[in-house]
Order: sequence, then C-alpha cells, then structure tokens
Amino acid sequence: MKDRLTDGLYGLGWGAVKKLPEPVANALGRRIADTVWRRRGKGVLRLESNLARVVPDADEARLRELSRAGMRSYLRYWMESFRMPAWDRERFRTDVLIQDAHILEDGLASGRGVVIALPHMGNYDLAGAWVTTKIGVPFTTVAERLKPETLYDRFVAYREGLGMEVLPHTGGAAFGTLARRLRAGGLICLVADRDLSASGIEVTFFGEATRMPAGPALLAQQTGALLLPVTLWYDGPVMRGRIHPPVDVPELGDRTEKAAVMTQDLADAFASGIAEHPADWHMLQRLWLADLEARSNSSGTEKP
Repeated sequence: MKDRLTDGLYGLGWGAVKKLPEPVANALGRRIADTVWRRRGKGVLRLESNLARVVPDADEARLRELSRAGMRSYLRYWMESFRMPAWDRERFRTDVLIQDAHILEDGLASGRGVVIALPHMGNYDLAGAWVTTKIGVPFTTVAERLKPETLYDRFVAYREGLGMEVLPHTGGAAFGTLARRLRAGGLICLVADRDLSASGIEVTFFGEATRMPAGPALLAQQTGALLLPVTLWYDGPVMRGRIHPPVDVPELGDRTEKAAVMTQDLADAFASGIAEHPADWHMLQRLWLADLEARSNSSGTEKP
C-alpha cells in the first residue's frame, strides 16, 4: 500500500503539476517547502546538521534561515522536474548558464571521453537537459534502484525523455557499460557526493571524514577520460553552474592510491561550490562517517 501511494503521488506530480501555470506551481512549491520546514522533521533537522559543517560559524538563527532556503531550493528542483517534460526545449538553452563550458566542449572534441561528477546541488536533470540541447550530445548516467519498481520506471522514462541513457545502480554492474561509452569518446554524468555502496573512498569533506564513490576516478583512470567536477546553484529565475578544472590522474601510486587522490580532489571541488551556495545543496541524509556510525551504534540498522 505504501509503495502504491508513493508511486501514485509521484505520478500525480508529473501528471498535474506540469499543467499548472508556472507562477502557481512556483508558489505551491514554496508553500510545501515552508510547511515541511516548519514541521522540523528528520529531513530538515538532518539538513541543518549537514549545513552546520558547511557553515561552521553559523548560529542557530542562521542555520534555520539556511535550512528554509534549502527546502525551498529542494522543492524547486522537484517542481521543475515535474514540469520539465512540458517545457519548450529552448528553455534548456536560456535558463541554464554554465561557466567555463569550453572545458567540456574541448574535452568532447578531443575524443577521449568525459566523466562529469556532481554533488546533489541545484537541478542536475536540468543541467543534463542543457547538455543534450545546448552542447548537443547524449550522455549516460546511473540511477539508484527505487521502490516500488514502477517509480524507478517513471524516473527512467522521465530522464530518457530528456535525452539521457539511464543505467541501474546495481552493485557496480553498470561500470563496464560506462567504460565502453567513454572509450567511444562519449559523455557520462554521475552524482558523486554520497556513497551508496558503503564501500567508497574515504575523503575529508569540510574537515570531517566521509566516503564518496570510487567510480568517477576509476573510470577516468581505466579509460583515459577527462574527469570534470561540476557544481550548480540557483540565481533568481535561472540555474547557474561551474565546470571546474579537470582532475588529473596522479603519476605515482597504484590504482587504489590514485583513485583516493582523485576522489579527494573531487571532494575539494564540491566543497568549494557548496560553501559558496550552501542553500542549493540538497543533502537531507546522513553523510559523514561520524553520523553513520552513531546511527549504527544506536540502532544496528545502518552501517557506513
């Protein structure tokens, strides 16, 4: 029953929200965000706890202000996602402004393949639509297997409609396909600030230990592809982004050691973008190892 209800609510979003006038949809998103924020549920409290690491000098009032802005940003992401299938594709060109896009274009022109790695910032689906529309190339991504299966199918159909190839995140089974795409000179995009496998690479992130996926670094090593960190944020009616300088493969070390250095470089690039635009980082889950270990010790149900 819970799965059917969840799937039905998302179906209602894609079916009904996209038909609303844009000002009405925007106002609805803000109202939902403010309602959730005022209830001070687990997601909001976790967001504030995460933001306390990002902005360590923030007092309680500042953290509450940031978390409210963060929930509004997060609901904007969902409202845009529900409405994007009905947008004129020209909006993907005009409503997304990416700094240093030439780094991506030059990488693709070289034929060596490109890995884009992003944190949970802004609207990465909108950024993907910008890539397929403005840059004019398709790309491959990986999606977490959601429950119920019908909900996962909805997300796959939505993203495929925007020009993406979507592979399921199933314990590394997608790695070989991603590598083949890169060797053919293709583009892959991966959200890479939270390890879903519990076997990622430990990095220092805002002064504390967490784990991030090894996939982006390993793929770049194995295929010779360019590895580009990207951060996104909202700026009034548009979404902006920055393509950071490429992450180089170290000359020294074995495969694991090189991946560790590269993943730390990714974490540092993500941190620089998140610190500048903390309200647009949508991390409502436990991330740092200290938090994951605390939950594991108290409940025995979650391990880092």
